[in-house]
Amino acid sequence: MKTILIIGASRGLGRALAEEHLARGWQVIATARNPAALDGAKHDRLEVMPLDTTDWPALEGFAQALDGRRIDLLFVNAAIAEDKRPVGETDPDAFARMMLTNALAPLRIADRLAPLVPREGTIAVMSSSLGSIAMNGSGGWEVYRMTKAALNMGLRSLALRRKAEGRTYIAADPGWVRTDMGGKEATLSIGQSIPRLADMLEQRQGRGGVAFASYENRDLPW
Repeated sequence: MKTILIIGASRGLGRALAEEHLARGWQVIATARNPAALDGAKHDRLEVMPLDTTDWPALEGFAQALDGRRIDLLFVNAAIAEDKRPVGETDPDAFARMMLTNALAPLRIADRLAPLVPREGTIAVMSSSLGSIAMNGSGGWEVYRMTKAALNMGLRSLALRRKAEGRTYIAADPGWVRTDMGGKEATLSIGQSIPRLADMLEQRQGRGGVAFASYENRDLPW
C-alpha cells in the first residue's frame, strides 16, 4: 500500500486530493492547522496530524514524528491569496505572509521531509499556471503570481541540488478550480481537476527530474 502525505488537507483541493487517494486505496496522512476540520472524513486509512506550515519549530517536531516512515508521494498544498490588489498597493505585511506561506514554507517542508521519500517517489507542490512567467499575457493577481513563480524556482533549485538522490519533483497546476480561492467564475469543478491531477502524478512517478505540469499532464513553460 502506497502512502501519500498531503500538507494542507482541511478543505478545497487538499481535502479532495486526500479523498481521491483514499478512493484509490492509498494510505493518507493529512495535515491541517485545525485537525478537527477533518473529523467528517474519518477512514481507517486516513491519519490526521496537526501542522501550521509557517510554525518552523513545529515543522521540526512534525518531521521527527514521521522519522522512519516511507512517503511515496509528498504533496504540499497549503497556500493563501490574502491581497489581490496591484503590487504597488499591496500591504507589505500581507506580501510577506503570502511569500512565507506560498513559497518558503512549501520548500522548507519539501527539503526537510525529502529523506522520507524513496528514490522512486515523488515530491509535488501545488503551483499554478499563474506562476509561469512565459504564460503571463494578462497580468493581474500580481503578488499571488510572484509567490508561485518563487515556488517554482525554489522547487527546481531544490530538485537540482538533490538530483543524485533520485525522486521526481513536480510543480503541479490544478487548473482554475471553483474553490474559495479560485472563485465562482473558475472554469473547473474540483471533480474535473483532482482526479486528473492524481492521474498525472501517477503517470509521472519514477521519471526523475523536475517538471512544471498541468492536471492534463501537459508540461508548462516556466
